[in-house]
Amino acid sequence: MNIFINLKSTGKRKPILNKSPYQIPENITTLQQLIETITRQEVAAYNSRGVDNMLIPFLHETNISNQAEAGKIGFGRLYSEKKADPDQSVKVALQGFEDGLFKVLIGENELLELDDPVDIHEGDVLTFIRLTFLAGRLW
Repeated sequence: MNIFINLKSTGKRKPILNKSPYQIPENITTLQQLIETITRQEVAAYNSRGVDNMLIPFLHETNISNQAEAGKIGFGRLYSEKKADPDQSVKVALQGFEDGLFKVLIGENELLELDDPVDIHEGDVLTFIRLTFLAGRLW
């Protein structure tokens, strides 16, 4: 099933929601299964990237302007051959949701519990909002 995912971090300067196409299986029935599926897909994509062996790294002007709009300019290089563990990543993602580190919305509806049923249809938009804690004094 083809859906779209919006990613947003409240700590970023610009309120940009990037709507990215994403493909998930149709048999997902709970929020926990949704988080597990997306986490495993992202870990697989991360692990399939190779270590960057460019001798002289460079960015084109279009790369710089596109990354400047997002607020961070970098080479996107991987310097380590270490792979992420999918099972550990799923565990961390589920714990992060339970601890309130991010919110999940399907359309305008927020999912509050891992065992909440999800009703995802072709073309739906999922939004993940990573929450950022404020630093400072309490008094």
